[in-house]
Order: sequence, then C-alpha cells, then structure tokens
Amino acid sequence: MKIIETPLTNLRKKILVEIKVLQEIKVINNSFSKTKEEDKKKLWGHLESLKLYLKKTSNDIISSIDGIKITSAFPSAQPQALTKPITQPVFIQPVRKEIEFEQESPGSSLREEKEEEDEGEKKERLEESRLIEKESLKRFKRKEEDIVEKKIKKPSIYRKKANEMFGHYARKIRKKGYLKTLEKDLIKANLEYMPASYLSLIFYTTFWSIILGAVITLFFLFFNIGPTLPIITSVTGGILSRLPKVIWILFLIPIGTFISMYFYPSLEKKSEEMKINHELPFAVIHMAAISGSMIDPTKIFKIIIMTGEYPSVSKEFTKLLNQINVYGYDLIGGLRNMAFNSPSRKLSDLFNGLATAISSGGDLPDFFDKRASSLLFEHRLEKEKEARAAETFMDIYISVVIAAPMILMLLLMMLKVGGLGLGLSTGAITMTMILGVIVINIFFLAFLHLKQPKE
Repeated sequence: MKIIETPLTNLRKKILVEIKVLQEIKVINNSFSKTKEEDKKKLWGHLESLKLYLKKTSNDIISSIDGIKITSAFPSAQPQALTKPITQPVFIQPVRKEIEFEQESPGSSLREEKEEEDEGEKKERLEESRLIEKESLKRFKRKEEDIVEKKIKKPSIYRKKANEMFGHYARKIRKKGYLKTLEKDLIKANLEYMPASYLSLIFYTTFWSIILGAVITLFFLFFNIGPTLPIITSVTGGILSRLPKVIWILFLIPIGTFISMYFYPSLEKKSEEMKINHELPFAVIHMAAISGSMIDPTKIFKIIIMTGEYPSVSKEFTKLLNQINVYGYDLIGGLRNMAFNSPSRKLSDLFNGLATAISSGGDLPDFFDKRASSLLFEHRLEKEKEARAAETFMDIYISVVIAAPMILMLLLMMLKVGGLGLGLSTGAITMTMILGVIVINIFFLAFLHLKQPKE
C-alpha cells in the first residue's frame, strides 16, 4: 500500500503548490495598477521568477503522472489468472487494454482540459500584462513630459540682458562679501534668483530708471501739469530758474528703484514668515497624529507634503527632503541647515527641537503634542492682536478716507466763496479730492495685502 500511495501524495502536494503560485501571480497582476512606478520593476522580477517556478512545477507534475503506472490487471473472477505469470501472452493484451483504458480515462481528459484552460489563462495573463505595460508606458511618457516642462524654465530676455551687462560686476561684488544679507534674504524668501543674478537685475533696472527719470525731468523742465483744462501747459519762465525745481526727479526715481529692489527680498521673507506661522500650528497637529504610528520621521514630512493642505510649510519640508535625498545630509544635519535658512523663527525652533529629540532618543509623539499646543496658543494670541489691530485700522480708514476728504472739500469751497482760496475751480477741487481718495485707498489695500497671509 505504501508503494502505491507515495506517488499520489507527492502529486497532490505539487498540485497544491501550483495552485498557490497561480494565486500569487493573480494577486500581483491585480496590484499593478495600484503600485508606484519605482516598485513595478521589482514586481516584474518577482513575477518572472514565479512563472519559471510554475513551469518547473508543471513539468514535475507531468513527470509524476507519467510515472504512475498500473503493473498488473485488476483481479478477475477466475482464480487461475492470478497464478499465471505476467509474461504469458494471455495477460499481455488485458494489461495493454488496461493501460489504454487508463490513458483514455476521465482523469486524463480532465488533465488535457486543465492544460487547455491553463494555456487559455496564460494567454489572458499575457494580454493583461501587455495592456498593463502599454498603460504604464503611457504614464511614464506623460510623467516624463510633465517633468521636462517643469524643469526646463527659460529665463526672460530682461534677465538675460541684465546678466550680460552687469553680471561681471555683480560677481565681483559678491566675492568681496557685500551681499551676505541679500543672499540670506533670497534663500529665506524662496525667490528663484542667484545673488549675483539678482544684483545684476537691480543694476539693470536702476539703469533704465535713470533713463526714465531723465525723460520725466526734461518733460517737467518744459511743461507743467495743472488741474484745469488744458492739463498740460508750457513753462513761461526760464529753463535755469525751472531746473532746481525738477532736478530732484532725476535722483529720486533711480534711488527709490534701487532701494525698493534691494529690500524686496526681506519684505518677501516677512511675507513667507507670516504664511508659515499661519499654517504651522495645524501642520504640527497633523504631524503629531502621524508620529503616533511610530514611522520613520522623514516619512512624516512626505505625508504632510502629499496632503497639499499646507503650501508654505510644504515648501520648507520639500527643501528639507532635498537636503537629505539630493545633497546627502542625514536627517539631523538637514534639520540643522533648514533651521538656519528658514524664514520663520517658529519653524526654526521646531527643526532645532526635532533634531535634539531625535539625537537624544526622545519621544516624538510627546514632542509634537507639546509643540502643537504651544503653537496653537500663540496662534490664538496673534489672532486676538490682529482683531484689535483691525478695529484700530477701521477707525483710521473711516477718519482718513471718509471724514477728512469731506471736511477738506467743504473748507476749500468756503475759502473759494470768501475769495481766500487757491484759485481752483469747483471741478478742480472735486477732481483733486477724488484722486486723493483713490491714492489713499490704494495705500490701504497695499497695506492689507502685506499684512494678510495668503491661504
């Protein structure tokens, strides 16, 4: 009995192994659409190894089936047949018939049908894998096109001209160490300029402002602008007497242009700081919830970036991951560098504290919880200050924009009626008030735009 059961037991084990391999291949094929592009190569390699193992197992099963043979005929009703040897011709034909019967048995037909079904499944899997390859290739092409469009960003003609004219002088000034403050502000403000390139842009813009100032000075040297029609009139006095009155325009416009462009990165840095401080308490609360799963700290920053809910904070986290993945820093070194280059003091404190907690083996969930509570408390205090400042700002706006122009207009009308005015007509007074209100509103809108962080 053991001699008969052992090959069947081995055959059954091999068939079970083959079923498990087929199930695993099916799972891998179904998971291709949900797998990242960088992990698909590993899945393809694993799938190929499973196919080879499946082929080897199928060959073993076929050889095991071929090895199972019936060496004697089934017992008949005549007892004399059992005593005769197998080599007699009487028993040769029945054995052959039994073998042919075994070959034509339902089991063999089922095996052939199973092989045909396996071939059909193989063809279907090949077609599915080809479709998956085509779809993945299309996605690769789309991603490559998107990456090319994002990475290749040509500079404007204005910037090219600025680098051609003043790039050499800007690099000399940078080597002497005169641009350390400007360089820090450019890095912290996330502006896409190199220090020397931005300085050459300042010089080039100042050069054009000198030309503009000279044109405006020449215009006011020969013409006047008045509130009454015709608005533009010729100058009646001499040019030499007129020159001291308008020469200041030639110096004011270039100096104002240079100062405004030089301090623009610092203003942009303050704006970025306000945006980060506005998002940071909620981002840290999110980080505290993620850190409770005890995952790698670098993955916490990746998850925050993938949410897309904190755009300003995500920029800083992306720079941190670039420090680790591109420049080769470890996590603590990247946190220290980002703490030095971050525009927000609160975010710098967070990076320094996180680096200390990781290096000392501290509890990250507890660290994030405490930091989130302190940041949220500071956020509430700042909101209260902003509410009080908005009330004061509203009172100033009502006084300056609504009450003051009306009082000033009535005063000018009264002076005109009494003959003590400036000689302005009623239309000129009205136009002056309207222009004054427009200028004041523009000033208030610019102030609000700078004070209010963008969502």
